Amino acid sequence: MNKWNFYTSKEIKPDGWLRRQLEIQAEGLSGNLHKIWPDIRDSKWIGGNCEGWERVPYWLDGFIPLAYLLENEDMIATAKKYIDAILSSQEEDGWICPCSEKKRATYDTWAIQLICKTLKVYYDCSGDERIPDAIYRVMKNYYELLRDGKIKLFMWGKFRWFESFISLNFLYERYKEEWIKDLAKILKKQGFDYNTTTENWKKPRHIWVLNTHIVNLAMMLKSEAVSHNLLGDEYTDNAEKLREILDRYNGTAFEGFTGDEVLSGLDPTRGTECCAIVEQMYSYEEIFAHTGDNKWAERLEVLAFNALPATLSEDMWTHQYVQQVNQIACQKTMIMAPWSTNGPEAHLFGLEPNFGCCTANFNQGWPKFALTPFMHNGNTIINAVMLPSVLNADGVEIRLETDYPFNNRMHYYIESEKDFTFRIRIPSFAKNLKVNGEENATEDLEFNVKQGKTEIEIEFTAEPFLKKRPNELYALQMGSILFSVPIKFSKKILERTRKGVERKFPYCDYHFIPESDWNYAFSDDNFEVNYNTVGEYPFSGENPPVTVTANMQKINWGLKFPYRSIARKTPKSRVPLSETEKCELHPYGSAKLRMTEMPVLKK
Repeated sequence: MNKWNFYTSKEIKPDGWLRRQLEIQAEGLSGNLHKIWPDIRDSKWIGGNCEGWERVPYWLDGFIPLAYLLENEDMIATAKKYIDAILSSQEEDGWICPCSEKKRATYDTWAIQLICKTLKVYYDCSGDERIPDAIYRVMKNYYELLRDGKIKLFMWGKFRWFESFISLNFLYERYKEEWIKDLAKILKKQGFDYNTTTENWKKPRHIWVLNTHIVNLAMMLKSEAVSHNLLGDEYTDNAEKLREILDRYNGTAFEGFTGDEVLSGLDPTRGTECCAIVEQMYSYEEIFAHTGDNKWAERLEVLAFNALPATLSEDMWTHQYVQQVNQIACQKTMIMAPWSTNGPEAHLFGLEPNFGCCTANFNQGWPKFALTPFMHNGNTIINAVMLPSVLNADGVEIRLETDYPFNNRMHYYIESEKDFTFRIRIPSFAKNLKVNGEENATEDLEFNVKQGKTEIEIEFTAEPFLKKRPNELYALQMGSILFSVPIKFSKKILERTRKGVERKFPYCDYHFIPESDWNYAFSDDNFEVNYNTVGEYPFSGENPPVTVTANMQKINWGLKFPYRSIARKTPKSRVPLSETEKCELHPYGSAKLRMTEMPVLKK
């Protein structure tokens, strides 16, 4: 395995469309949640009386890198205010969560695992030297309480035990103390082993249980990668075996899994929870860093360029709890909800359309992804994901100018005070690779960069193709981007007070009501690609940066009984109802209402 190390937000900065995406997030809900949402504004973590468990740590986990990547002084000051309050309440024995000593045994210590991970993020961004000692004391206390049987893992802590290893690896690298390895073994022993439950993934039961909970599974994928060193175990790529089972029985076109709370099968109208998307992205980031296996970086791209923007409004003031691959409307269902256990408004765009976990947790998606373009190991730097970014570390500056994934041209400007090895990961779908204008074998590139200035230009092509999906349906993909038939819609704004929280523009709830046809099938597999410029909103529904023109025909698709705003799992009939028409398909992440998995009438 070729392990890669992340750079920090001091060393890597977003540029181009990626910076704009982070600015939109900072101007939207992420950058303002602490002003408007009681669970953050008045949390027990900072001395208030609202939620004192996962929501503040979740929010800070994304808010902190967002603030530092953008060098936003107001946001940095806000992050410090929260961290100061959390550290000031740490007790003498190391306990840090807002819970009295007599209630510790019944307090789900998932919050300990999460806050320590978040504190490490803060240390990576700020360099605040209070943090290593604070994490040390929390985890040493956690070890003693678990060792002595005063507490034990249960509920979320039991099913997310591996999240502790983000901070445990950090501690062991710094302190090299044996109790850290002992704690690692206790956590694994008390934690849930997902290898024992794979049969439950093969046929959705639509019952709320932790071993098929979609967010737990998204987190779980990185468990072996982050834990095997401390545990002294051999790495076996167990994540690939488990991912393959999940994908075969619950996979989606965007390479995540259905999970409208729990695993939900292969129906493209079943939802996928927003938390699962950002956690699966984080798992892939960690697996790639720990293993250097390119497949995880490529899968990360597909999630990040499709599922993440799809579940967020363009201005990122609202989000969905669950997104659908075939999503013809976002309207409250008037009978029972079409999900396993979620409510009838879970797919609305809003402040808190189902549970508030996603309101806090979606924040980590873009900022952590923005830390992945460049990684390092010794004297080698890799461009892992081709995102417009500037790296400035250890006497090396690399500026990557690109609109990837919307086109496939990259220009690297390098200034270095030393010689180093520079690698560029080339996606497996790339064809006709050219390096500085010369044809090149389509494989990862490696350059021996000398001291001074160097420029590298690369470009390649990616061809649109139909990806086979279950039930003789297909999804159009080009490179890492899926394309969908966009459905025009009107918005119905819902300003109201619910659960004691005021929802008003721009963080109110919205119904998206369809106003154009959606009952399409591909006529054939002939496609024409149209490249545009990246606008103010990179994943714009009005001006998408790339589109594909396809020959389409209307069919009798039909609605899922008894709903009036949910498409059938498969079309009622595949007989054409219209002549062939040319339709402009938009990136999946740009089309908030869309049809993505459709039949092909003639291949």
